[in-house]
Amino acid sequence: MGRLTTHVLDTALGRPADGLALTLWRARGQAGDGDFEQICSAVTNADGRVDAPLLEGDAFKPGIYELRFEAGAYLRARHGTAGALPDPLFLDVIPLRFGIAEPQAHYHVPLLLSPYGYSTYRGS
Repeated sequence: MGRLTTHVLDTALGRPADGLALTLWRARGQAGDGDFEQICSAVTNADGRVDAPLLEGDAFKPGIYELRFEAGAYLRARHGTAGALPDPLFLDVIPLRFGIAEPQAHYHVPLLLSPYGYSTYRGS
């Protein structure tokens, strides 16, 4: 059976991003241009991962999904020493919209984060 996992690394600090809240949403329409429903929420652990797959088993279905990373709250907590970050922050909520086409595959969506940029890819 397929599953969806994530991992967040703080590239500015050179370590896992622990304590970062995120939510997973699924598009109700096929094209992902309509309404989204929230599937789950989680917070990253000391390794920058969530403790269990975000989706697996019967819940893991083809479709359009969006992971929303609450980067602003994390960045304020970890990088927010006096004058270290602008107000408002450059990054706040980071939405990553992606498709799942293979219900038997492992989809890993990592986020590499800093106060002024991020990157992602389909990992393993």
